[in-house]
Amino acid sequence: MCELSRRREELLVLASRQPEVVVERVLALEEQLLNSQAENLELKGRLALNSTNSGKPPSSDGLQKPAPRSLRAKTGRKPGGQPGHPGRTLKQVKTPDHTEVHSLHTCTCGHCGGVPLEDVPVLDYERRQVFDLPPMRLEVTEHQAEIKRCPISGVSVRAAFPSGVDAPVQYGPHFRGFTLYFFNEQLLPFDRLRKTCLDLFGQPLSLGTLTQTNARAYEALAPVEAAIIRGLIQAPVLHVDESGVRVAERLHWLHVASTILLTFFGVHGNRGSEAMDALGVLPFFRFWLVHDHWKAYYKYMALHALCNQHLLRELKFLFEQCGELWAADLSRFLLDWKADPRTEEGLDEEVFKEAHRHYNAIIRKGRATHPRRLHGQGRTKQDKATNLLDRLEDYDLCVLAFLIDPNVPFTNNQGEQDIRMIKVKQKISGSFRTLTGAQCFARIRSYLSTCRKQGINLWDACFQAANGQPFMPTLQESGL
Repeated sequence: MCELSRRREELLVLASRQPEVVVERVLALEEQLLNSQAENLELKGRLALNSTNSGKPPSSDGLQKPAPRSLRAKTGRKPGGQPGHPGRTLKQVKTPDHTEVHSLHTCTCGHCGGVPLEDVPVLDYERRQVFDLPPMRLEVTEHQAEIKRCPISGVSVRAAFPSGVDAPVQYGPHFRGFTLYFFNEQLLPFDRLRKTCLDLFGQPLSLGTLTQTNARAYEALAPVEAAIIRGLIQAPVLHVDESGVRVAERLHWLHVASTILLTFFGVHGNRGSEAMDALGVLPFFRFWLVHDHWKAYYKYMALHALCNQHLLRELKFLFEQCGELWAADLSRFLLDWKADPRTEEGLDEEVFKEAHRHYNAIIRKGRATHPRRLHGQGRTKQDKATNLLDRLEDYDLCVLAFLIDPNVPFTNNQGEQDIRMIKVKQKISGSFRTLTGAQCFARIRSYLSTCRKQGINLWDACFQAANGQPFMPTLQESGL
């Protein structure tokens, strides 16, 4: 007799003698089964989490990348440039740097046998232009200051050197700007930058030179950083985010506060409000603050708006993995309103109230199977759907901020795009050895990101910073 049959016989005998004991055992087994099923669902849910349905970064997906399924609705447009797109191609310039004239000595028409054309006047020129780099080499300029003897006192006196010529041998601002650009914008690690300088110019770069160049730029950019912070505090919409970064073998955090025109990065050992207070932007900001629901942001007296792209990923998970139909309804609700032309113009009060009622109706649909836990019921663990519904109820106006004010964007993409580069930096170069080095990078990168947003050529911006005369950003927000 198999083990299962033997156990069944034992239970039947036991049931005939002690039915109440059997009932207790069955109830205990049912409870154990339900707990196992809940645990199994939770573990399956964890395994199903990826970058498309949660806040996990794409780098955590591993080799088994999820099939790309965009949350955006199809527009029906063909891929590539759309009608009316200006396009970009190489165009001839009016005044080239060099001109080479190619003379025509004999006729090539094929009918005259090659008549000489030296004395025939030129009718016109067909022009073709070649864009190329000049030879890459360092130019050395020697500065000679005259020394003379005073005819009255007999003392030797010397002419003054130009500003910035401080040492017998040094690099000029163009070369130092070159190193600033490739180290801080293109994120080349020091060893690769040293090899690049050796290959291009035949001159190896020392770590001391690069460190000194970054330190000088850091000092020169102090007033620029102060101006950026002033502009961010006055902005009508501010995007914020944070990301971990290794500094001196310890976890620190890179914080970003940004708009379409300005970017500020700050490094701090803390992720929460202690860091935000020290960096000096959020304590004074009073307008729309767009973020991803990190609780530390709610300390500040701003108008809070949540990133709905994060929310859509969570709803996608609940619908696909848990079969929550209300999650699909809320996703459609948000995406429909995002695409509605009235959203860009701004909703009147009645239309917003109607949208809000529709929103609450979807939440009630979810509450039918995931009721809110009442006060005094302890701290038992809730499932993902209940936690999300709590957030959607408690922060409903933060979710719908893009319907309240047309200036508020649907997502926090601006902040996320601005801070993404730190992950690229760490993948290429690893961690920062010192906090000073990380702070130098953050300030220089704030300057470069701001220049990029304001249409300033970064090569020129790096030269200006290396020369001690950095570009000062425009603070007025536009295009919101």
